[in-house]
Amino acid sequence: MPQAVLEIEGLDGQDRAPPAAESQSSKRTGMLIVDDDPSVVRLVSHHCARLGFAVATATNGVQAYLKASRNRPDILVVDVNMPELDGLSVCTHLLAQDKAPVNLIVITGSRNPQTFDNCDRLGASYVRKGPHFWSDLEAALAKINPGIADEVSRCGRAEEPFPQVRRRPCVLLVDADNDVNRYLGSRLGKCGIDPTYAADAHDAFRTACQVEPAVIVTDYFMPNGDAEYLLRRLRANEPTAHIPVIVLTGRELSEVADRRLRREIGYHPGAAHVLRKSEDNSALFEVLQQFCGFDPTRDTSTEDRSRG
Repeated sequence: MPQAVLEIEGLDGQDRAPPAAESQSSKRTGMLIVDDDPSVVRLVSHHCARLGFAVATATNGVQAYLKASRNRPDILVVDVNMPELDGLSVCTHLLAQDKAPVNLIVITGSRNPQTFDNCDRLGASYVRKGPHFWSDLEAALAKINPGIADEVSRCGRAEEPFPQVRRRPCVLLVDADNDVNRYLGSRLGKCGIDPTYAADAHDAFRTACQVEPAVIVTDYFMPNGDAEYLLRRLRANEPTAHIPVIVLTGRELSEVADRRLRREIGYHPGAAHVLRKSEDNSALFEVLQQFCGFDPTRDTSTEDRSRG
């Protein structure tokens, strides 16, 4: 099997002791970066080497498994979808070995919620390829090595790719009552918002992972977990950790329950607003306008018909 080719100047793919002049490098945290996209390997390796990691690379899952078994890295940064052996399988096989533990960071362009669940089971951090890739990667590394924050400050943050901009904001509506979802969705559509729907907390989390809505509007009492459960799952997952959540309730909540909804969860915000359900949704749409920037009095569907 061909050796993995390193893209970092001054490093190669051989597992050998460093020369005496570089003996201090052996004390650095070892990192194996695995991706079948050479540009990803080059960029991630370059940035991590600048942060002080001793970097090695592989270009597929089989190479990664062989290299990691032979020379155990402190950190494995691995893509999910690769030829021959996928990244999650590499992680599973390495964890099954009776050797030193490995810190796992899984990277992928997928939004499949099953990937998030698999990462949780493996104890791996999850970093999605996208506009926040560098900051999310650095955050994951900082959990493993808190000193990385100082290195990022000293070396400078990696250049972040341009984010993909939606033409229309997306709002996720979560309610077991389809009539409520359809009514609110129709109103939002007329205001220039793309609504998407979920019937319970479990479905809402999966949908939020897939579409990353601008705002989530959720009922408090739902099957398969209430609003507090949904907030905990959202805040535990980095891509959804900062999505504003508006909670609607048909019952009067106690002050204790209200405080629980609004309190921070792992340094991430709780519910942005807690509102009573009402036939008059003006308060809800005023709040949504703050997050989405639409005009609640403007009917875009009428404008579209007039243009036609």
